Amino acid sequence: MHSDQSDPKESQTPDASIYRGMTRAELDAGYNNTEAVHDSAQHMDLWMSRSADVRRGKNAVLNLQYGPNPANRLDFFKAGLPDRGLFIFIHGGYWQRNNKEMFAFVAEGLCASHVNVATVGYTLAPEASLSEIVAEIALAIEHLLRENHRLGFDASKIYIGGWSAGGHLSAVLAEHPSVNGFVSISGIFDLEPISKCYLNQKLKLSDAEIFDLSPINRHLDYNKKVLLFAGELELPELTRQSRDYASHLSGSHKDLRHLLVANKNHYSVLDELRLKDGVIAREILHLLD
Repeated sequence: MHSDQSDPKESQTPDASIYRGMTRAELDAGYNNTEAVHDSAQHMDLWMSRSADVRRGKNAVLNLQYGPNPANRLDFFKAGLPDRGLFIFIHGGYWQRNNKEMFAFVAEGLCASHVNVATVGYTLAPEASLSEIVAEIALAIEHLLRENHRLGFDASKIYIGGWSAGGHLSAVLAEHPSVNGFVSISGIFDLEPISKCYLNQKLKLSDAEIFDLSPINRHLDYNKKVLLFAGELELPELTRQSRDYASHLSGSHKDLRHLLVANKNHYSVLDELRLKDGVIAREILHLLD
């Protein structure tokens, strides 16, 4: 269940600083990627079109039920060769928007390079708390492990990743013992600013969630490999989040790579995952080799 938490607007004057010198309006703008990228809608329309084509492909195994809730379904895209590794992708949308169907396009380049890809759906806020969303993704991992022989992937080579809110979820779920590491694209690693801006109206984060589910406050086994990406043209708060998390891990993770992708914004950065020779796709292939 969600805990009650007051809207930050109620106790602040409009020009009061509430986080890192930002007012509520500035913080809202600092996490509003839709407003910051003028053609964000066109990017998403193209994602849906490309994803529909991928989901119609012969290597697609669709809507595998992994848990009890209606959104607890995943799609699996076969690499075409037996016993290859698996990349689990978690979609973004600030934990409250979008679905797995529109992100099937991320499998294009990886499947062409003989990497299996699973895209995971989950219940969105406010119907689920962030703690419940994390628990659902854990169920998806367990389901994939049970089905690995039938689906045909190497369960010793599992990496998880995601974009935006999915980058956050992949960081938390990388702690699963069967996951070798994670790939975050434009991820969120500190939930404190999220709790203070417009995004918390649906999330209603509890104090415990803000601390416990912030990857920057968590320990990640040093054996886990980590790839952190953000677009050069991202909002400053998004690039800062990745930079701060990279600093948090830098003392303990020799297998950490943190890359700012040139000339890419919050949406166009995913081209580097979709394309077989994209910088993100290439780095994932190195992980799974």
